[in-house]
Amino acid sequence: MDGNTNQKPNPQAPKEQSALSAIGNFIFDLVKILVVALVIIVPFRMFVAEPFVVSGSSMEPNFHDKDYLIVDRLTYHTSSPQRGDVIVLKYPKDTSQFFIKRIIGLPGDTISFSQGHVIITNTQYPGGWELNEPYLPSQTETFGGAPVTLGAGEYFVLGDNRTASSDSRVWGILPADDIVGRVWLRVFPFSRFVHFTTPTYQ
Repeated sequence: MDGNTNQKPNPQAPKEQSALSAIGNFIFDLVKILVVALVIIVPFRMFVAEPFVVSGSSMEPNFHDKDYLIVDRLTYHTSSPQRGDVIVLKYPKDTSQFFIKRIIGLPGDTISFSQGHVIITNTQYPGGWELNEPYLPSQTETFGGAPVTLGAGEYFVLGDNRTASSDSRVWGILPADDIVGRVWLRVFPFSRFVHFTTPTYQ
């Protein structure tokens, strides 16, 4: 014997290398997908649109618990909030909490309450204007405290369920900086899918 040994080729080695290569490619592709998703989705949610789920009954009968909404975060970067817009906001007393309410008072308005109605007083209506709210049931009454005058960048918000809402009547004026965005779509439940627009007041 000359001391040499002949090793037989291992048929499993190429298969193992191929499997490892496939796993490596999969992980690399997965990382690429995650990076692209973060680059696209995170800014989209921060600056364009974001989903929110309604919790509670403060906006009934127009919004119900567990309604799935899409909130437009872009519009208010180019235009001002309008009376009647439904918005998601950061609760001014604890900005880690989010509420859904309707804008009733705009900068320059004085908001008061008389015989169950909201009264708006401003330069356009110096004698006061009783707000007719077509999105509320006809027998709805709205009661509140002392008149509130809004300065620049200040808003007065109410829940549509006027007897069961913690809103500006309770915790005060909403600063513009605490507005997250305007409610744009309800996508769930599917039977109540709707695109929301600003209501018209008479």
